[in-house]
Order: sequence, then C-alpha cells, then structure tokens
Amino acid sequence: MAARSLANFSPQAQSISSHSDFPVHRKAVPVVARAWMRWLLSNGGPVLAGLAVVVFGAFLQFAHLPALDRIGLLLFDGYQRAAPRPYEEAPVRIVDIDDESIRRLGQWPWPRTDIARLTDRLAASGAAVIAYDIVFSEADRTSPPRIAEHMIRAGEFGPAITALRKLPDNDAVLARAFRQAPVVAGYFLMRERGRDTVIPKVGFAVAGSAPEQSITHYGSAIQSIGQLRDAAAGSGFISISGDQDSIVRSAPLIAEQNGQLLPSLALDAVRLAQGAGSITVKTSDASGETRSMPGQVVSIKVGQFEVPTTASGALWLHYTAPHPQRAIPAWKVLSGAMSAKELEEAFAGQIVFVGTGAIGLRDLVSTPLRDHELGVTVHANAAEQIILGRFLVRPDWATGLERTLLLVLGTLMVLLLPRLGAIRGAALGAALVAAMVWGSWYAFTARHYLLDPTYPVLALTLAYVTETGLIFYREERRRSYIHNAFDRYLSPELVKRIAADPGRLELGGEEREMTVLFCDIRGFSRISESMGPKAIIAFLIAFLTPMCDILLARKATIDKFIGDAILAFWNAPLDDADQHENAARSALAMVARLAALNLEKQAQASAPWPGDVKIGIGLNTGLCCVGNMGSAQRLSYSLIGDTVNLASRIEGLTKFYGVPIAIGSSLAARLPGFATLELDRVRVVGRDMPETLFVLLGDEAMACTDQFTHFFALHSAMLASYRKQDWTTAGRALDAIEPLCAEFGLQRLYARYRGRIAELRHASLPHDWDGVYQALEK
Repeated sequence: MAARSLANFSPQAQSISSHSDFPVHRKAVPVVARAWMRWLLSNGGPVLAGLAVVVFGAFLQFAHLPALDRIGLLLFDGYQRAAPRPYEEAPVRIVDIDDESIRRLGQWPWPRTDIARLTDRLAASGAAVIAYDIVFSEADRTSPPRIAEHMIRAGEFGPAITALRKLPDNDAVLARAFRQAPVVAGYFLMRERGRDTVIPKVGFAVAGSAPEQSITHYGSAIQSIGQLRDAAAGSGFISISGDQDSIVRSAPLIAEQNGQLLPSLALDAVRLAQGAGSITVKTSDASGETRSMPGQVVSIKVGQFEVPTTASGALWLHYTAPHPQRAIPAWKVLSGAMSAKELEEAFAGQIVFVGTGAIGLRDLVSTPLRDHELGVTVHANAAEQIILGRFLVRPDWATGLERTLLLVLGTLMVLLLPRLGAIRGAALGAALVAAMVWGSWYAFTARHYLLDPTYPVLALTLAYVTETGLIFYREERRRSYIHNAFDRYLSPELVKRIAADPGRLELGGEEREMTVLFCDIRGFSRISESMGPKAIIAFLIAFLTPMCDILLARKATIDKFIGDAILAFWNAPLDDADQHENAARSALAMVARLAALNLEKQAQASAPWPGDVKIGIGLNTGLCCVGNMGSAQRLSYSLIGDTVNLASRIEGLTKFYGVPIAIGSSLAARLPGFATLELDRVRVVGRDMPETLFVLLGDEAMACTDQFTHFFALHSAMLASYRKQDWTTAGRALDAIEPLCAEFGLQRLYARYRGRIAELRHASLPHDWDGVYQALEK
C-alpha cells in the first residue's frame, strides 16, 4: 500500500546554460591600450587599491568567514519568508502529542500501552510508516510487573501483587505493536565517546570515495530500550542542530558513528515506505561534479528518489507555511473522536511522524519562517521534499560563478569609477548590486538555486568606498595645494568660492555697497633710498604680514599690493553685515600694531626696520563694481568706482592733515558709536563734488570718555565758528583746544586751521563761501 501511495511522486531535475560571443577589432587594440596606460598612470593609486580590495574580497570568499557566510544565509531566510514552499498534498502526516492531548489523556510520559494503542490504530488505518520522533530510553515505570516489584520492596504482599505479575509488561505490549506495524524508531546521536553504538536497520552503498571527512561524526547515542529497537522495522537519528545562529536551515540525512553510516529518521521512513533495501551515497569523485575535495557528498538515493545534498549529506530545507491539514492531535486518534473511516482517510498510505508539542515536552527549533517550530515538523518537511522532489540546491558551480562575478564586476567597477565619478559610479554600483540580488532572487524562485550575492556585493561596496575615498583624498590634496597657493594672491574666502564654483572665474562683476581701505607707508621713497633691495623686501614682508593678518581676521579681501600700499575691501565676495565696523576696527588695529612693531623692531639691531614707521589709512563706503576684471587671458578679482577713487584720495590727505586714519562721510555716518571728528570739507583732485572728511581716533570705549566728549564739543564749536567766518571765536576755540590736541595726535590739523584763519582774516571771500578746501595733490 505504501508503494502504491508513493508511486505518483518522482524527483525533478533542471539545468541551465548560457553562451555569448564578443567580436574584437585588432587594429583598435594599440590605441585603446595606450589610452588605458595613460589613464592608469594618472589614476594608478586608487585603481591599484581598488583591485587589491577586490582580490581581498575573493580571499574572504575562499576563507569562508562565518560572520560573512551568515549574511548569505540570512538573505536565503528572507527569500524563504517571502516565498515559502507552497504546501502540496504529500503522503506525510504528523501526530502531535499537544497540550490538549496531555489534558485529556493524562500526564507524560504515557503508559507504553497508550503508545501501543496509538501505533495499532495508525497501523490499522493503513499508515505506510510510523516514525517516532521520541526516544523510549527507559523501561516503563507504570508497567504492572514493575509496580508489583515496587510494592514487594515496600513490604506489601497479597493477591494484588500476584495479579499484577500476571499482567503483560507494557514495554512488551509496545514491542508487539512495533513488530506488527512499519515503525521507525528514533535515537539521539552525541559527540561524546560512549559505549552505546547504533546498529542500523539498513545497509549503505557508496559510489565514489567514502564520505568520512565530509559528514558529521558522533561518538555515542541515546536509543530506545533493546526490545523496542529490535521490534522496530527501521531506525533513524532525530538529532537536529542549527547553524551558528541556531537556525535550522538544513536537515542532515546521514551521519557516522564508529565507521558506520546511519540514516536520519526522515530518510529511513521514506526508505521503509518504499520497501527499499539499501541507501546509496554518491560522492563528488563519482558524480563528475567539480567540488574541490573528493569524498564530499553530492546526492543520496533511497528507492526511487535521488536527493541532492550539501557536501556533508544534509538536505537544504524549503519550509512551507504552517498547514493545519498536516498535523492531527494525538487525542483525536486515541479517544475515538475520529471514526475508522476518518482515520483511514487521514493516514492510509501516509508516512506518519509522531512528535511531542506539549508545553514541557516541546522539541522546539528555530527556522527561517518561525522562531519556535516543532522539531518533528523539520522531519516532516524533509520527507515531503524527498517525495515531491522540491529541492533547494546550491549547485557545484555556484561558488565559481560568485567568485567570477566578484572579480569581473569588481574589476569593472574599479576601472570605470575614476572616469564615472562618485555619483555615476554609485549609480553603476547600485545597478550591479540590484542586478545580482535580483538574479539571486530569480534563481531561488524560478530554479530553486541558492546563489549567494554577499561576497560580490561586499567586494563592489568595498572597492567603491576605498577607491572613492582615495580619489577624494587625492582631489582634496590637489585642492588644498591650489588653495594654499592662491591664498597667497587672493583672499581665502574668494579662493573657497572659486574652488566651490569654478564658473566664477569669468569676466564680469556686480554692483554692491562696499567699504574700501587704502593703506600707505609715509615717506617710503626716503626709506627706499636708505636701504638696499633685499632689506626693503624684508622690511615690507615684516610690515605687510601682520597688517594682512589683521585685515583677514576682520573678513577683508586683500585686492592688491601697490609697492608699500595695501588695497583691501569688505562685503565681497561674501556678504558682511558688519563691514563698516570691521573696516574701522581693522584700521585702528593696524595703527596699534605698527606702534608695537616700531618698538619691537628697533630693539632688534639685526632687523631691517627704518626707524619710526608711520602709515596713513583712508576708508570710504559706497557703491562699487566688483568682480573678475582684466582680459580673457588674465583675470583679477578687483573693484572699481568713485568710492574706490575717493578712498585713495582720502588716504593721500592723511599726511596733509597729520592723522593716521581718515574716513569719508558715508562711512562716518555708519559708525555712530566710534570716536570720530570731522576733519574738513575737501574737494579732492579729479572730483567736483566736495567730501566731508572725518578722522577715526578710537572705538566705542574712547567715544564714551569724558575727555573725548569735551574735546568733541570744543572741536565742533571751532568748526562752526570757522564756517561762519567768525575768525575771532574760532581762534579762541583753537586756543582752548591746543593743550588737548597733542593727546589725540591732531597738532598738524589745528596748525592747518590756525594758518587758514590767519590767511582768511584779510581775504575777500565771496558771499557763498562754503568753507570747502581745494586739495592740490592726490
């Protein structure tokens, strides 16, 4: 009956092949080779590093690191969850001793007579095989003769003991049921050495080298008691161990103990159901496959079924989702809840696995589909796959294909990445990764192949990250070199903007409000005459360096050096909301720093410093045109406009008025908190409109002092009298100011006004005289 039920199921086999041709144009090879050589010379470092990473990835694949191998296994788990094996009607059933069976029929372990009744009912229902995922390793303590012996040891005698002794032994009853039914008894295998050796019920034939090095070796076993082992028609091990993460992804079909091959419970159940006499193990050197080591298991043939296996003789499990038709509670079989006809419909011609699913008895394992699955379900799934021919296979060519993809695609990525750049390279890498993962998924769903993209994907990722990082590092070094070089000619902010947007290196400008500074050394011609060329250069470096440090610290852009003069500006190329204050504070700091330099350098006899150096600084604010100016061959980021010209004229007048810092009226209006005084109304050379000039004496701290407030009032009164042509009052104001002017360094300014007043007393002035001074020099 078993043979008839299994005859409709046969294994399936599939194969795939591919072929492609690539034409080669020989004449193009030298040109292409030379281009590639030039390209390699310019990108050699990143390319070689990328190739090294690809080779390292191939080494990792060869080494089979457990942590990386687990990634592929987890990917296969995801495939199983997404596409579990569809349940198909197969002659495999489970009888589950579940919690309800324990509640109805009593505490476990049950008397062996109950197990015998279960066996008899399953056999009477036409079960092809009854495979016990249970080990009856001890005699039944509820057996009547054992109870009688216990009572005698307790000092009890009587007719009850005699009656108990006459009753049959429970283990004998179960052994008789085993002999009358096609039973496969289960046993545990253990690694530890022991005396309990399993005597298999089936013989093995090996085609090829003996699989001694590839399969799992065990030293001892835990078996059912002898009379049950002898009574069973078959036996198989029920030991199931998961991978390193404890997930059961494969079921071992064979194992070895003391040089003897042993079948698993599922394998011997399928053998017994077919009435097969022996099991054939085919190894790699007998199959024509390309596995590296001889003696690795390729397939196992049991009856009419040939099962592809791993090298260790395990079956890759492709689990189905839980299916209620597969499992029937034990209490329904034993309690009469199912009629004889229902029992026959459920179990006739079936391989029936009996297991324990009750709490406290539960044989639980983790599978790709469920964290807690009954161990007997693993045996049932294995038997179903053998019968249905629904196998997950990792072909012998899988490792070679994966290694080829790793090397070819990794090398392709390494060679193309410098040409493609980071973004397009990432897109290519993502496309290759997606293609490999999709190919792996397609192979799983369409062909039931296990192809692992982990190592090729890892190699692509590491090659991309390594090569992109090195290219980025190289470009950053180049950019840093250019940045540092141009920092000597342009402002750092301008260099940053050009580096970020090279399109800014185009002719053209923009109009914006800016603050402009001109700084010049007083009497530089005289200084040049007294010093040699090298000493002048050393002096200028010693002077310009600290001045530029101050300007750059205050966000200035240094336009150019004109001999000893400095031209700088604010609010370009970057916006500066504090441009006016930054310019004023820079000018004050430059004057203070020069005073300190005069003291420091004069104390150093070896320093080329021409005595007490003085500077004049002119500041002005207004609209300017700023941008890249010059010719198509040579650019200069600079600015032009009336504001710039006026700033230059203002700087020239600092010597005339004897002040270190002079500013225009527009800037003075934007520095309300600073210590400023009106100098004069001047019509500078080349400009018709007069300009009111101011002297910048200090910052807010000076402006708040009583001394400056008093001085400011006297100065304002003097100017008012002067412009009213009240020469007498203006003269008295000058007399009052004179004791104070030295403290603010304005002696020359008031000397100029005293001279003018003396001259204008006797001059005939027009009625519209506005007090504007006409400058005669730039």
